[in-house]
Amino acid sequence: MSSKRVCLCVAVSSLLLLPLAGLVSAAAGRYDSIFSFGGSSSDTGNNLIVFPPSERVNYVLRPPYGTTFFGRPTGRCSDGRLVIDFIAQHLGLPFVPPSLAHNESFRQGANFAVSGSTALDAAFFHRLLPRTRKPLNTSLGVQLRWFESLKPSLCGTTQECETFFSRSLFVVGEFGTNDYGIFVLNGVAGMTLMPLVPDVVGAISMAVEVPTSIASSTKQAAPGTAIVYADRFGPVMDMMESPAKFGLEEDALLTPCCGGPDTLLCGEDGGNLCENPSARLFWDGAHPTEAAYHYMAHLLLRSIDDTTVRGASYTSL
Repeated sequence: MSSKRVCLCVAVSSLLLLPLAGLVSAAAGRYDSIFSFGGSSSDTGNNLIVFPPSERVNYVLRPPYGTTFFGRPTGRCSDGRLVIDFIAQHLGLPFVPPSLAHNESFRQGANFAVSGSTALDAAFFHRLLPRTRKPLNTSLGVQLRWFESLKPSLCGTTQECETFFSRSLFVVGEFGTNDYGIFVLNGVAGMTLMPLVPDVVGAISMAVEVPTSIASSTKQAAPGTAIVYADRFGPVMDMMESPAKFGLEEDALLTPCCGGPDTLLCGEDGGNLCENPSARLFWDGAHPTEAAYHYMAHLLLRSIDDTTVRGASYTSL
């Protein structure tokens, strides 16, 4: 059976406790590379390159970030692995390197995600909020342009690109939250954000064009491309409503493992660290723990396997 290109739009998925090491993967061995786009829930180190030391998000360069798996901070906004890391391990591929890193080979994939990224370009916010500080422009559109710039180093001709990317997995992660958050932080009430929704959705829909523009300039449907939509909200709600089902503490769902008391952030001196991160849903108040990402990754991985087997053109979780 021929391999399928799969574009995962608005990533992060299900929440089961089955260990990844015990799964038999129909997709493993069918993908040679992974290309990822997104924000802080997908960033594997680009934030450390993009942001100056004084602006690094949530002190991600300081312990205890990375303490559960890597043993050191890596730029990931968690205590360990993210969904994209579990995907790579499940498919037998190395962790996807940040695309802005120097001296890296991207033959097996690149991660373009940057913490704080928006679906809309920075100019949009600067136009509507002229007095606010213009956000760093690492939007979805910018990340897609980074991908286009990388392509010549991976393949030279249309046929070479078709062959190379036919065995590539594309993961388009979380976009939209930061777009709305910028307005909220600037005093715009939540209900007045509704007019922004078409703009945000329109920008995110660009992600669906990724697999169709890989090998050529046409936007015709690419044969052999499967698009899987994965919901993040539902699984998180499942964990909040039935914590014991996922091995989480009943009374600690909304209490982050790292940070506090008061307004102290994770990584700041004096911040607390819970005894068992695997029993918590949130790591630093904004991002899940490795354990939660592990739960989210399982159904997403299963959907990749199922889609590969069925050859479906679209799957909704």
